[in-house]
Amino acid sequence: MKKVIENNFNEHIEVAKSIHLLTDAIAISAQLCIDCIKNGGKILLFGNGGSAADAQHIAAELVGRYKGDRKSLPAIALTTDSSALTAISNDFGFSHLFDRQVEALANKGDIAIGISTSGNSINIINALKVASELNCHTIGLSGQDGGLMKEICDVALNVSSKDTPRIQEMHILIGHTICHLIDREFKD
Repeated sequence: MKKVIENNFNEHIEVAKSIHLLTDAIAISAQLCIDCIKNGGKILLFGNGGSAADAQHIAAELVGRYKGDRKSLPAIALTTDSSALTAISNDFGFSHLFDRQVEALANKGDIAIGISTSGNSINIINALKVASELNCHTIGLSGQDGGLMKEICDVALNVSSKDTPRIQEMHILIGHTICHLIDREFKD
């Protein structure tokens, strides 16, 4: 057991060291979010499975609070409305789960953040494409080689790993870092 624990920790540390290469892209992402909120826009987040949980987690940090007290900020996880999720999946197919919601909720200047460890989840790709068509800024959190997301996002935050748990750990670290930067801007 100790060997497995040590290996997990060491793998985490190695992948964490590699995301220093994303510092500029993380700063750009945070600034896009700050500008969006200051201009009356909102942040839409979406992902599947663990990435859905990350989308909800990040949205909650913005609507609630990350560290300090500040006004509530407009963020919506598109993974939480079970009626919309099941109706869209049933009527249009799972590949349109998020693009239908983006089409309904996004306005020009909003931010769409898609999260996919492979970078190739078709429902994430479809939603990011619709967001781009609506003149939203798109940010993609991916892993492996970045997949299709790296080609279609305004900002690609690609964790260079093939290990899904390590990618997800870095995604929440990146999400927390963006929340921290946003928090500083909107402190009471």
